[in-house]
Amino acid sequence: MLDFSRFLVFLCLGLTAGPASVPQTPAPSDNTVLVFAAASVQTALDEIAPAAERATGVRMRMSYAASSALARQIENGAPADIFLSADLEWMDYVAERRLIQAGSRVNLLGNQLVLIATASRPVTLKIAPGFPLAATLGRDRLAMANPDVAPAGKYGRAALTTLGVWDSVAGKVASTETVRGALLLVARGEAPLGIVYRTDAIVEPRVVVVDRFPESTHPPIVYPVATTSVAKPAAGKILEFLKSPAARAVYDRQGFTAPAR
Repeated sequence: MLDFSRFLVFLCLGLTAGPASVPQTPAPSDNTVLVFAAASVQTALDEIAPAAERATGVRMRMSYAASSALARQIENGAPADIFLSADLEWMDYVAERRLIQAGSRVNLLGNQLVLIATASRPVTLKIAPGFPLAATLGRDRLAMANPDVAPAGKYGRAALTTLGVWDSVAGKVASTETVRGALLLVARGEAPLGIVYRTDAIVEPRVVVVDRFPESTHPPIVYPVATTSVAKPAAGKILEFLKSPAARAVYDRQGFTAPAR
């Protein structure tokens, strides 16, 4: 069975270390599927996994991180069986390198982008062209996933650019590796405002939604999923369950939407 403590070290250090060989650890058994998934789907997949295992007889092991980090680790040889990305670009990245089974790729989920505030410090602010986000922040920071690589950050920057306010807040951004990191900054009160997915805001009682970004301000939020080119046969069973009505009920309850077509 895979030594997951060693694998997590590999996952965290891989980006800074550059291309590297895969740690010399045993691969998961043929009946264990390793799922690489965007951090924003962690709550949903953690709930789905027990039911998926009962229905398929296949064990699931999850690794959650930024889609960019996961894609690059797959490129470097990480033994993932399934990749669930928070945007199309990083799935395209691995597809262009022939690292997924092309026929397995589907758009699984959609989401919405929201502005959140710390629950103990609620803010009234209407998202609209030129809205006073910078003035509301004052000397404080806006928590966002890294807008250069993380899907949520890229969506957030696109929305703020469309609304004409990005230049006024770009220097105030507290950048995190994942959207869950941005959520945590606001939940702890370390940043008064943040941009996250609606599904993140739903699962964190220490934040409140200030307003939702109009979908016209950013590219459609789409979560594609696929089995990798090195996936074990059992991965197909898990992928089918992730597309099943039982899994869809969990996605719906947690605020995910159907993907844009």
